[in-house]
Amino acid sequence: MWNSSGWKRRKRTIPSSGFQQKLSEWNEIQGPLADLYRSYIACLNSEDWENLGTYVDENVGYNGQTVGLVGYRQAREDEFREIPDLHFDISILVPNENTVASRLDFNISPRGELLGLPVNGKRVSFSENVFYEYENGKIAGVWSIVDRAAVEAQIAKSSEA
Repeated sequence: MWNSSGWKRRKRTIPSSGFQQKLSEWNEIQGPLADLYRSYIACLNSEDWENLGTYVDENVGYNGQTVGLVGYRQAREDEFREIPDLHFDISILVPNENTVASRLDFNISPRGELLGLPVNGKRVSFSENVFYEYENGKIAGVWSIVDRAAVEAQIAKSSEA
């Protein structure tokens, strides 16, 4: 099917059961880095800010900018303040020697804006694809891409109702 800009759009398909099986296998991956990452996510979900430094390096970078542990912690605290029902749910976890690739799912009701969008308490669901680089057992770099389009679509749909 061609759209107005001349690009051919692929028909969306539901992943095969083989893909679902692979997702299940990824989430059962064990090992030091996978376990460390799950502990980091548990630290976030329990808002255990005093222990965040156990998992995150003092000079952590976020999307190419050094924010440091203090800045990283402040950003996470702000997120929990603005999103009272925030919970990080790991849907895909793929670790290697010093990197973790993760897909995090969210189903939340932000108080005001989310990603610059006026959510204002509406429940939205979306995913974040994140890569974490580890050095000496701690997160030294984070590269994050959030599915903003999913949030936009849900806001638009709720505005139509």
